[in-house]
This record gives sequence, structure tokens and C-alpha cells, in this order.
Amino acid sequence: MDIKNIVTQFRFEGEFRNVEEFGSGHINSTYIADFGEKRYVIQKINTNVFKNPDALMDNVFSVTRYLKNIIIENGGEPERETLKFIRTNEGKEYLKTPDGECYRAYIFVDNSICYDSADTPEMFKKSGAAFGQFQKLLSAFPADTLFETIPHFHDTFYRFENEFLVSLENADESRKENAKAEIDFIISRKGEMKRITDLLENNRIPVRVTHNDTKLNNVLFDKNTGDCLAVIDLDTVMPGSALYDFGDSIRFGASTAAEDEKDLSKVEMSLDYFKAYAEGYLSEAGDTLNSCEKDNLAFSAKLITLECGMRFLTDYLNGNVYFKVDYPEHNLIRAKNQLKLVSDMENKMSKMEEIVNSIQSPALDTYD
Repeated sequence: MDIKNIVTQFRFEGEFRNVEEFGSGHINSTYIADFGEKRYVIQKINTNVFKNPDALMDNVFSVTRYLKNIIIENGGEPERETLKFIRTNEGKEYLKTPDGECYRAYIFVDNSICYDSADTPEMFKKSGAAFGQFQKLLSAFPADTLFETIPHFHDTFYRFENEFLVSLENADESRKENAKAEIDFIISRKGEMKRITDLLENNRIPVRVTHNDTKLNNVLFDKNTGDCLAVIDLDTVMPGSALYDFGDSIRFGASTAAEDEKDLSKVEMSLDYFKAYAEGYLSEAGDTLNSCEKDNLAFSAKLITLECGMRFLTDYLNGNVYFKVDYPEHNLIRAKNQLKLVSDMENKMSKMEEIVNSIQSPALDTYD
């Protein structure tokens, strides 16, 4: 369906002027509709990735409604501090066209901007505070009411047994030979892969609402003040562990190189960036985490990085069928990159743990 026709299906205010493509997202198609005093974001949901848009949007609406109420109670600005979705003319949460396409819409936050990378530790610290606040505001939300949009998303051992080992069994011999060092690296760390899931199963840490895509570009900054406004892109919000979100932030944001950098000598985990993010995160979420969660923050960065490297390697062994690649060895390079980052984190783990322990933030002693 033509995007201009889609615009007419939502309860937008004002006089329509124009609609055009926006952003650089790799999953959903995004547009900006100009209605004069207000602009709106329209997104076409990629149903090849998100096969249950009803459940996805139920998650998103539940979380944003909850956040809106808390922001109002705290005297904030809900239209700038969380996503405000616009219903269809029929009052539905999203539009489903006769040919099966799915669209949603929300208010565009004026004078806002997103960044793909943090130029300074201070900027990374602000993003840590934003995701920490997101966790804190949702700490009382009943996470078990959310749909698991991507089952076993951060169950590292599940991915090892059901994806990585299967790919290894079926892979072309030349690919296995090319990746021998990386395969051995991952297998040698099998014993660590269940730590977080075991903590969840043994009730040592709670199931929480997790974002599951805690990259810097999912934080909205105010153009004028430079402060964080809101955490966005809630498609993967689902039940999980706060450790998953913290770990993925460090994996992506504290690395000194892009995740497909071929020169592995450039790949390190910056302790300065790690400290900045941990300070920002714990300044907001510290009093909602229990001591076991805090004790495993540094380890979570290593585990999520190992998981990501394993996913890249799995896709390489499978013939590059999941992640978009620019050349045949792209996923192997990504895997090498992430595993080098894991190795650097292992060498710095004691310092990472010292940094977390040095940050003065209250932590709950137990979890029942």
C-alpha cells in the first residue's frame, strides 16, 4: 500500500504536508509525516523478523503506558520522555493492511537526535544513566506479563547447543577449517555459558523487563541540552535479566573498534568507557539491583560478547543466511572481532569488577 494512503489511516492532528523516508534502520522501514505543528513517525514492521506483531505491540503499549504514568507522577514530560503511539482511525494499536503489511505511528520528538557512537566517555555515561533509569522505572512492572518476542534470545547455552553445534555438524569442511581457532575458543568456554540463566532459574536474580538492544542509537538526546530524553526502539522489550542489557551496552559501546574491524590489534575493551557507563547505569538502577546482579555486571559484558561472537560464527558456518554481509568472510571477521574483545575482557575482568565495586550505589542484599 502507498505510504500516503497509510498516513490517512491514523488519528493524526493538523493538515498533512508531506511524508518521506527517515533514518537508517536495518529491520523496519521508517517514515516522517509532516503535519505542520506536529510531525509523526510511521514504521512498517518487518514481519519476517517479528512474526507476531499483535504480541509485539501489546508489549510496547503496555510498557509505554506504564512509563507514561510514572513520568507524569514524577512531574516529567511524557511526550518527550517516552514514545507516544497514535492509534488508527478504528482505535487499534497498529494498522494491518489487506495484504498483510503492518504499520504503527508515534509522535516525533522535536529537537531530538540519536548518535551511532559515543565520542566521549561522558556521552556514554549519559546513555548508561538512560538505560539505568529505564530499568529503574520498570523495576516494579510485572515482567511475566510480557510476550517473549524472540524465545531464548540471550540463553547463551541454548544457542550453543541448538544453533552453534548444529551449524558445526552441518558446515562445509573448508569453513570449519577457516574458523578452527574461533570454534575451539567458543567450545573451551562452554562451562560459563549457563551462569546467568542458572541464576535466574535458582531465583538468585529476578526476571525483569529488558530492552535487549541497548545500543547508543536507541537513546534519544535533546539537541539543545545534550541530555538523554528517552530510550526508544522497544520491539525487543521482553522478560529477561538486567545483566543482558548491561552486557550488550558494554559489548557495543566500550569497544575501541567497529564490530567488523579486520585489524584485531585495534580491538580492545576501554576501561574508561566501561567505568563511565557503569557509573551512569548504577546512578539510576543501583538501588533496584540486588547484590548478585551487581556482582555479575562485569561478567555479563564478557558473556554477551561471547554470545554475539558465537552467533556471527554460527551464521558463517551456515553460509551467511541470517546477518547481512558485504563479502563472504564478513561474519567470520565479526566473530574474530568479538572473540578478541572477549579475550581482552578476560584479561581486564578483575579491573572491571573493581570498578563496579568502587561505585557507590546501594544494592539490595537478597532476592526472594
